[in-house]
Amino acid sequence: MAPPSSYMAIVTMALLVLLLGSSTAQLSTNYYCKSCPKLFPTVKSAVQSAIVKEARMGASLLRLFFHDCFVNGCDGSILLDDTSSFIGEKNAAPNVNSARGFNVVDDIKSKVEEACPGVVSCADILAITARDSVVILGGPNWDVKLGRRDARTASQAAANNSIPPPTSNLNQLISKFQAVGLSTRDLVALAGSHTIGQARCTSFRARIYNETNIDKSFAQTRQSKCPRTSGSGDNNLAPLDLQTPTAFENNYFKNLVNKKGLLHSDQQLFNGGSTDSIVRKYSNSLSNFNADFVAGMIKMGDIKPLTGSNGEIRKNCRRVN
Repeated sequence: MAPPSSYMAIVTMALLVLLLGSSTAQLSTNYYCKSCPKLFPTVKSAVQSAIVKEARMGASLLRLFFHDCFVNGCDGSILLDDTSSFIGEKNAAPNVNSARGFNVVDDIKSKVEEACPGVVSCADILAITARDSVVILGGPNWDVKLGRRDARTASQAAANNSIPPPTSNLNQLISKFQAVGLSTRDLVALAGSHTIGQARCTSFRARIYNETNIDKSFAQTRQSKCPRTSGSGDNNLAPLDLQTPTAFENNYFKNLVNKKGLLHSDQQLFNGGSTDSIVRKYSNSLSNFNADFVAGMIKMGDIKPLTGSNGEIRKNCRRVN
């Protein structure tokens, strides 16, 4: 048996290893302050330019972060193209003909690489662009936690299984969010990201023709550009928020209260269930929504990041080094 002094030294060493291990796993808002001091202005300028060219791009960039984090954590895996060794997430059901903004991310990455080569991960670039998109479109600001590294693989199957489809009912939505450590309040707050962006006719056709918990005039308006017949007008777009589709505020929740949710999954949040009170609260208070949205975004950004020696810092976001 080891003498007491040796035993204490072993215990101290073990504690030190544990502490060091946990500190490397911690994300930090000042992670790049010395290694890439121009990171934030570089990213924001590029996001601003992209949104000026196309206002919808802000919503697309925000959505990329969601769809990345929900699949094996916030690791930049959604950005990887298919290879001979894995089928990536871009062609998974929730992303194919839908996820967009990859060229914008490429542009941002190249500008960041010019400023500080080999330092900033693609996963962190997604986190920053999501925040910047919200702010540029009039939403709340927050300090983004950074220090993620990039995955070396991706999973189409995981994307198909993890991202809640627009056909989800409330219990399914709650379950998908709980699976990644997000609460029901986080679910409702983060669904508020649908205050910006657009959806394809295929995503809401069944709702506007078959469902009864929908405002009739709203349904008719949407039907005018989304024919009932499958295969006709499938890619026609409609704003998720009828009132202000390029402004980040709480009109989305006001729409739900008035039965004007575009997606089935949207209206499920206000349909006589457990989340009605949260929707009503956000519809009446922009400040409450903003606060909970920020808390949800920070929490979502903490989902299973690769840190320390795990993963890598990709040079090109579309492929592993």
